[in-house]
Amino acid sequence: MTNKIQHTDTYTLAPHHRFQWEEAQQNYVILFPEGMVKLHGGAGEILKRLDGKVSVGDVVADLKATFPDAENIENDIVGMFQLAVSKGWLRKI
Repeated sequence: MTNKIQHTDTYTLAPHHRFQWEEAQQNYVILFPEGMVKLHGGAGEILKRLDGKVSVGDVVADLKATFPDAENIENDIVGMFQLAVSKGWLRKI
């Protein structure tokens, strides 16, 4: 059972996962022993902000300021965290 993502939660990449820009893909990706995930849309913008210190709320605030015209951005960000946690890409600190 997955816990609800809270704005006070802090996440980092799960062990054996690496986040990077992939020039050949022209996209951000997550690399792990079983393969690679190409991140679409704002997923890379979210993950590149994770440093093990910022909270979900910090990421939401930063992206709202960076993309002020994006509608429903908070729901999209929280949804990305939920997906990334459910897939095992992120772990809660």
